[in-house]
Amino acid sequence: MTLEGPEGAGKTTQGRLLVEHLRAQGYDVLWVREPGGTALGERIRALLLDPQFREMSPRTEMLLFAASRAQLVDEVIEPALRQGRLVVCDRYVDASLAYQGVGRRLGVDLVRSVNDAATRGLRPDLTLLLDIDPASGLRRARAETESGGGGDRLEQEGLAFHIRVREGFLALARNEPQRIRVIDARGSVEDVQREVRQVVDRFLRDARPDQGRGCLP
Repeated sequence: MTLEGPEGAGKTTQGRLLVEHLRAQGYDVLWVREPGGTALGERIRALLLDPQFREMSPRTEMLLFAASRAQLVDEVIEPALRQGRLVVCDRYVDASLAYQGVGRRLGVDLVRSVNDAATRGLRPDLTLLLDIDPASGLRRARAETESGGGGDRLEQEGLAFHIRVREGFLALARNEPQRIRVIDARGSVEDVQREVRQVVDRFLRDARPDQGRGCLP
């Protein structure tokens, strides 16, 4: 399963709390983040988020995200799934569809085709889309960013870009309502986590025996 959302929606916080909840229930959970999650992927992450690379082209950005994702799938996610572990991903392909496909205006079809090649079609069973107004989310993100100084390279993009990203996420949710569940991220951490757990617990309870393990082809 994956967590997605605009900047500042609280994905990482909610994901870590969810992982704690699932492990307390006895699930063998692997928690990974994107971009990154491997030694190579972390190098790519540093390039993607470094504010000094403002000249990075949209196509380069798309391909770097896909490269990091390909390595993560091959090195980490697929081996974990073969072991029967439940995988929780902080961002995945939907992020590229929203950020590069819609935000950068490369087109969802192009970005999807590149990422299908990168992941060999591996897709999540369940995606939690934490939704927040972009202006509010950016204020949160820029205050808490790991790079400091006003946010990473993507956080420093203008509000119009982030509005397009959110619209991209919501369009994906409308097209796949069974997989992508929209959660209002404006509430307290506790309130949002309560809804996250309700959605995930219900999904795992209702899943067929061959589902509910994280990201599946």
